[in-house]
Amino acid sequence: YKIQYNGFKQANVIILHKSLADDFEIFCQANDGPLPLLYRSKPGEWKCTYLSNDSDIRTDCPQYRKYEHGECTGILTSLEEYSRQLKDMVTFYLGCSFTFEKALQESAVPIRNVEQKCNVSMYKTTVPCYGTERFHCNLIVTMRPIPQDKLEVVVQTTHRMKKSHGAPVHIGNPGLLGIKNLSSPDYGDAVQAHPGDVPVFWACGVTGIEAVCNCKSSLAFTHSPGCMFITDLKDNDAVPDQELPKVYCISWNPLYYSITATAAVQKIRCLEETIGVDPGNRGVKHLYSQGELLKACLSMSHAQSVLITTGFPTHFKYDPPEENDGPPGAIAMAAMLKALGKNVVIVTDQRALNLNKKIIKEAVEQGVMETPVPVISYHSHSADSALQFLCEHGNTKKPRYDHLIAIERAGMAADGNYYNARKINIKHLVDPIDELFLAARNIPGITTSGIGDGGNELGMGKVKEAVKKYISNGDVIACIVEADFTVTAGVSNWGGYAVACALYILNTCEVHDRYLRKAVGFPRLSKKACWASALPSVAKEEKLLHILQQNEVRSGRTASLEMEVDGLPFYNVHSLMIERLLKATLM
Repeated sequence: YKIQYNGFKQANVIILHKSLADDFEIFCQANDGPLPLLYRSKPGEWKCTYLSNDSDIRTDCPQYRKYEHGECTGILTSLEEYSRQLKDMVTFYLGCSFTFEKALQESAVPIRNVEQKCNVSMYKTTVPCYGTERFHCNLIVTMRPIPQDKLEVVVQTTHRMKKSHGAPVHIGNPGLLGIKNLSSPDYGDAVQAHPGDVPVFWACGVTGIEAVCNCKSSLAFTHSPGCMFITDLKDNDAVPDQELPKVYCISWNPLYYSITATAAVQKIRCLEETIGVDPGNRGVKHLYSQGELLKACLSMSHAQSVLITTGFPTHFKYDPPEENDGPPGAIAMAAMLKALGKNVVIVTDQRALNLNKKIIKEAVEQGVMETPVPVISYHSHSADSALQFLCEHGNTKKPRYDHLIAIERAGMAADGNYYNARKINIKHLVDPIDELFLAARNIPGITTSGIGDGGNELGMGKVKEAVKKYISNGDVIACIVEADFTVTAGVSNWGGYAVACALYILNTCEVHDRYLRKAVGFPRLSKKACWASALPSVAKEEKLLHILQQNEVRSGRTASLEMEVDGLPFYNVHSLMIERLLKATLM
């Protein structure tokens, strides 16, 4: 194994019989993260002047592997003795991650495998590639331990080097890729991490070798892992700043980071600022923390199963006591999450179960959402009720949900009671759904978000000190139950609408889409129209508010507020807010 540090592109090599070449090229195009195609030769073409003026594929790799019927039957230093067979074979030159190591070093990023003078670690994952007629396999990745404070420069540097595997496909806990032990790589050498390093994974060209093995062709050749073909090309592609990725930690247990493009970040920050308007001047602006909406939605974007809870019994003298702030936002989020292919469940108070089922049924009938969402209740019978509810048979390794969202949901105060804004105790009307959020703290793989507009809502414990200081009656009503991410808005429904819009922005972002699918398969952007149809709209809100009114769900205190925007009074503030959010989303 010989390390090259001259800044030239390096290539993985796959040599197959010409009858397999077209199918393998399709396999590469379908999985361009691990298999970025630099050049496909003609049958018997040993030279590759496009990549190197003076080349001979029979001798230019330091070491080769010979495969017969899927089994490695030889380690070779030259292919010259197979020149006759090679006349009917096609060579594929594929980009390699070794290319970007020089660029990372120039950015003052330590490369641990280089420091330790060993090969990079390579691992088999449980992530399936897009298969073709003859080729199929799971993704292979390389791993480099990277200091936490260097993650963004590493992602941005490698992102522009798209023909060398581009940006990482995973940052954080290896178990999420199905890798059980970093100290036992499937190829290459074990690399020792330093304190503060984070494991960063790139799609790897050895994926092609796995596909060749599974194909079981009578004869094939590849480079030996780490023994690359060196080209004469430099890898210094430029990328516009708006396409550069930003990196965010979205889970500490297990450790997991996500990425999205700068342009998407700016759009979502615009949404966050838009919903931060405080029409009642109640001090909500003091609860705001930049970036919480973005991180919450990145976490939801990676989730497969999401649980949403809402319900704040403000009108406690009536039956039902519900207000209409909360359900519309919950339904907007559910509609988008369902459109993105996620499993969604709504949990609410037992007393409101049938009411919410009816609202969901009528929302589907009225076209507010495409398909129904199950509505369930939570019962606290014992100390482990929440654990049993969230996990299969109470097993923390088998959570039923990846993300919990509370929107305008009454939250427990310091004295164990639940209060409305006027400091009236409504505990008798509230089921202890808080227990789910408390239990989720100790279950790896579950993250939580809270959306509120006053500080007494479930999940607002993260900002409880600000609530006590700036919100009327905050010293009594402040919720103490924290969510991982806290989204504040002038009206909670606006927070739900913003989440739906932000999820659309993320999933129509090519940078985030590639990271979600681990750079295998084709982009999902063909579903953009379906996702757009799930966005909130003024027409949908009007239908839903009518449904709520028909079911005697009464307007909250914010429903008739006047707000002045751009010097003009607007009486339907909610419709205006939706229009502004959609404009920021679709611009």
